[in-house]
Amino acid sequence: MKILAISGSIRAKSSNSAILQAMKELAPDIVNIEIYDGIANLPHFNPDIDSENALVSVIDWRSQIQNSDGIIFCTPEYAHGVPGVLKNGLDWIVSSGEFMHKPTAVISASPSIDGGAKANASLVQTLRVMMAAIAEDTILCIPAISAKLNHESKLIDPATEIALRSVLDALVSLINQSNSQ
Repeated sequence: MKILAISGSIRAKSSNSAILQAMKELAPDIVNIEIYDGIANLPHFNPDIDSENALVSVIDWRSQIQNSDGIIFCTPEYAHGVPGVLKNGLDWIVSSGEFMHKPTAVISASPSIDGGAKANASLVQTLRVMMAAIAEDTILCIPAISAKLNHESKLIDPATEIALRSVLDALVSLINQSNSQ
């Protein structure tokens, strides 16, 4: 089972990327989580350049999503919203259909006490408009993320590990349901 993991942050020491790395390490043997690192390479969305001769980075982005059984997003919250780089990536696939019924998990991690809940809700809403399959148990906000990672960006909080395993289990279940239909 192939799951594509997408961070909403392009920072080198991103907490959200660290959460995706932790999920990769927590995944059962039947699950291969691949972390997508090309979101920063996407040009600013412009429908005028979105044609049959789309840019290589856009073709790769769409292909990575299409060829995955499921998707995990983990995003920070900037000014109560989704970071621009992530929104730009989503804009490239709004009309191309890769998220149609795609099993998807949405996680936000933030130093704030609400765990980036506004960005999380915004991302869920956007993905649902794009027809992604999102179950309530595949949505998670992680508050006070700074206290849950060590200086090497490794997850050290047992409760967060349990929550991530639960989201991953729910996503695998959603993928299995999707594949049986």
